[in-house]
Amino acid sequence: MEKLEISEIFNAAAVLKDVARRTAIIPAPKLCPGLDIYLKTENLQLTGSFKLRGAYYKISQLNDEEKSRGVIACSAGNHAQGVALGATHNGIKSLICLPAGAPISKVEATKGYGAEVCLVPGVYDDAYSKAMELQKEFGYTFVHPFDDPKVIAGQGTIGLEILEQMPDVQAVIVPIGGGGLISGVAFAIKTLRPDVKVYGVQSSGAPSMAASLKEGKLCHLNDVSTIADGIAVKEPGVNTFEMCNKYVDEVVTVSDDEIAAAILALIEKQKLVAEGAGAVAVAAAMFGKLPIEGLKTVCLVSGGNIDVNTLSRVITRGLNKSGRNYTFIVDLADKPGQLSGVCNVIGDRGGNIISVTHERINTSTAINGCTIRIELETRDKEHIEEIRKALTEACYKVLN
Repeated sequence: MEKLEISEIFNAAAVLKDVARRTAIIPAPKLCPGLDIYLKTENLQLTGSFKLRGAYYKISQLNDEEKSRGVIACSAGNHAQGVALGATHNGIKSLICLPAGAPISKVEATKGYGAEVCLVPGVYDDAYSKAMELQKEFGYTFVHPFDDPKVIAGQGTIGLEILEQMPDVQAVIVPIGGGGLISGVAFAIKTLRPDVKVYGVQSSGAPSMAASLKEGKLCHLNDVSTIADGIAVKEPGVNTFEMCNKYVDEVVTVSDDEIAAAILALIEKQKLVAEGAGAVAVAAAMFGKLPIEGLKTVCLVSGGNIDVNTLSRVITRGLNKSGRNYTFIVDLADKPGQLSGVCNVIGDRGGNIISVTHERINTSTAINGCTIRIELETRDKEHIEEIRKALTEACYKVLN
């Protein structure tokens, strides 16, 4: 990759001035009590993701011959929408290769911005291979989702905005998939304010950049599995790896349960909808993954394009992770009044029963016994333990 200059990012900012929204930075004191957290709300960007910035800037810099061939891209969904919109605005044909498992909302949105869509079995890397095949066959101009200097420059405009909107910022936490976003943001911030910490976050189910930085060389993961589909990348870019190695202070990972809890917290406490990839920075702050105590910290909420069905499942996981939902399994004697007694204990402690499943035929219980599963709405993990203790003190055998 040609050496990226800060002037390129300023040029990208000028090009994007009338295209991309200058998203707000908002305080989020309730997300992480005791920490000074703010959110850069790229989930409210046009197309619902930061990806518009890099895709549009790249397309705007193509020459006439490159534009005449049309553009092709591969994406987990957000880059697809940015390329589709950028190509349509510039009067260019676009073909996007998407993983077949991409959320339906992202697929339909990509079509809605004017692109032709090719669904490819597998994950992002499989879509990339298909895009390369079609590019060679038909001569399209390829718009890489992260390992391209123009794309990185476009994403870097977020770094400029953060420094302009919050001059006293001390730390910035950024999601990582292939590394284009954090490369641009870290380069811009470290060039202009080298004292600001820049941290990266990946899903523990797709830690390609974290593994690569640890090994000191590019690592290819055989499989990735995460609810954060936007950052489910098996191998980071050659250039983004080098930039992360040079400009990023630390990269950590978060679990799917932690991501789900962050999505739920953003909905409840900030009234913001984030997709899995968009919530990983918040998850890292919420679960103490980074040394940001006492630092004025911006978490980049990179996207909000989450499928409604996925959101429902994620909320359930988030409720479980945060202790807002729990299922007790209790072993009982099969005689009148037992279920009523358990329900009374739970009710007296403020638990709200959602459902009860009563099992008489179970080889793990006594012949004259039964098992009940009681799903509850609870306040937090301490509330769960309070109910568990009360049930035990009432001489009920709690199995879970």
